[in-house]
Amino acid sequence: MYGKEHLGVERSTFLIDKEGKLANEWRGVKVPGHVDEVLAAAETLNASR
Repeated sequence: MYGKEHLGVERSTFLIDKEGKLANEWRGVKVPGHVDEVLAAAETLNASR
């Protein structure tokens, strides 16, 4: 913009387990389908505990 470089918006999602530890992370997220992917990971995490 006006000759200046910029990075823009980078979406990231972090899944935290019951102990407060990072269970999964997604960086550079594209919106379509992402919610389903995170939900599946959360359900898998919940089922394994």
